[in-house]
Amino acid sequence: MTFYDEMRALVLRHGAINNPYLDRFKTGALTDEEFQRFAVEFYNFARFFPKILVAQLVNTEDEAVADELTTVLYSELGDGRPKNRHELLYRDFLRSVGMDVHEAMARPMLPSTRAYIDGMEQLYSSGNHAMALGASFGLENMAITMWDHLIPGLQILQSSRYPQMDMTYFTFHRELESTHEDAMKKAVAVVDGAETGGLGKMTDRERDDFRGGMTAVLGYLEGFWMGLDSRPVSHAA
Repeated sequence: MTFYDEMRALVLRHGAINNPYLDRFKTGALTDEEFQRFAVEFYNFARFFPKILVAQLVNTEDEAVADELTTVLYSELGDGRPKNRHELLYRDFLRSVGMDVHEAMARPMLPSTRAYIDGMEQLYSSGNHAMALGASFGLENMAITMWDHLIPGLQILQSSRYPQMDMTYFTFHRELESTHEDAMKKAVAVVDGAETGGLGKMTDRERDDFRGGMTAVLGYLEGFWMGLDSRPVSHAA
C-alpha cells in the first residue's frame, strides 16, 4: 500500500465522517432548531475556508504544490464566475430556508465550531509544510463522504418541511469534489514521488508531520459535528 493509499484509508475510517450525528443527519431526523443550528455553524466553515486556503497558499514553498492549492482556491471563488462563489451559494441556501444572512454572520460560533475554524487556520498556515498539506489532504478526502451524508438529509428536509430550500451549494460541491481530491493526489505525488510517481520523497519525519496534520484537522471536524449534536448522551446502567 502506498503512503497515499494508507492516508486515504485512515481518512475514510475516521470519526470525522463516521459518527452518530452524520448518520442521523442523513435520515433527516433533525428538529427545526437543530437544522437551523447546523445551517448557521456550517456557514462559518463556508465563509472562512477561502481565507484559510490563502493562508496555506502563501506559506507553501513548493511551487508545484502551490499550483494544486490554487486550483482548489480558484474553485472556491467560483472559477472566475463571481455568482458561483461558494460562500455566495451558501447565502442563497440560508435565505431559502428563511434565515437572515446578517444574523448568521453576527451570531457567536459554538466553541466547537470556533475550535474547528481556528484549528484549521493554524494547521493550514503552519510553517510546517508537510503538516499543512496533511490537513488539506484530510479535508479534501473526507468531503465526498460528508456530502453523501448531508445531501440525502437535506433532501428529506426539503420535501417534508422546507420546500423552498436551495441546495445548490451542497450539490455543486459534491460535483466538484473529485477535482479537489485529484488536486490533493497530485500535491502528494509531488512531495512523495518515490511511491506515487511524483518528483520528490518525504522523509520519515515529514510523513509523521503529514499524518499529524491530517489527524488533527479530522479531530477538529469530528468535534464540530459533536458540538452540533444536542441529544442527551445515554449511559448504560
